[in-house]
Amino acid sequence: MSTTPGSHAAPVVPVPPPKREIRIFSHSTLFYWWPVWFFGFIMFAITYFDGSRMVVVPKATKAENEREVAGRKRSVYILPEGINIPANPETKEPDEPHIRMAKSAKLGVIFCTVLLLIIFISNVPLRGLWSLLTIMFIVLLVVIIALFEWWEKLIAELSLIDIRINAGGYFFISFILFVIWVLTIFVFDRRTYVAVTPGQVRMCLAVGAGETVYDTIGMTFQKKQDDLFRHWIVGLGSGDLIMHRAGTKEEIDMPNVLFIGAKIKEIEQMIKEKEVV
Repeated sequence: MSTTPGSHAAPVVPVPPPKREIRIFSHSTLFYWWPVWFFGFIMFAITYFDGSRMVVVPKATKAENEREVAGRKRSVYILPEGINIPANPETKEPDEPHIRMAKSAKLGVIFCTVLLLIIFISNVPLRGLWSLLTIMFIVLLVVIIALFEWWEKLIAELSLIDIRINAGGYFFISFILFVIWVLTIFVFDRRTYVAVTPGQVRMCLAVGAGETVYDTIGMTFQKKQDDLFRHWIVGLGSGDLIMHRAGTKEEIDMPNVLFIGAKIKEIEQMIKEKEVV
């Protein structure tokens, strides 16, 4: 066996393993608004396929049944004298009813109720005992109404609240809110973050600001999930992340972190590791 003089085997350079990193994003309270566009799209679909149409008539319009029309008895609306049905700009004929509107007013009531609840939940925190008291109050109220048999009366009174939104209204509100929600959650909110690597924490807590680097030695991570409505019902297991630096009273709060339980477990495991180069 012979070797060529001067030839040497190339040294093997070990490749370091890729650096593990956990990124945590703090979201705005707009995240909790997903039920509004979600139910809005459902109401749009129900209204669109309902098949009913809405007609807008002027004041003093009269309704008549059993009216003779082309030799047959029909139910009609009679417009005031001198007022005609607007003409279609293309056919020049009286415009046919085309605005899609569901027969039931319950859809509008449900949508407005969801909207008002989300406004309340996303702006008024009910933490700890307040959350428990609120649930107890709701349960007690339901039991009292059932015991006194007030449900039928209450439903009859609510029938006076006639809220109607056409299919175009549901779609416009839901689509615009959905676009804003997606841009906020997946683009703008990701500009502020905390990146955790073995032995190091990098923070960018303001859009356009630089990163601040801290050592994980002595740093503690705490999760707060004491708002039942915000963190669990509409937050899908979200929570607030609170970080404490060793030897200081500084407290860094990152609200509205998604899947905070799993994130905390990953961070606790990572800060025990030492980066090997």
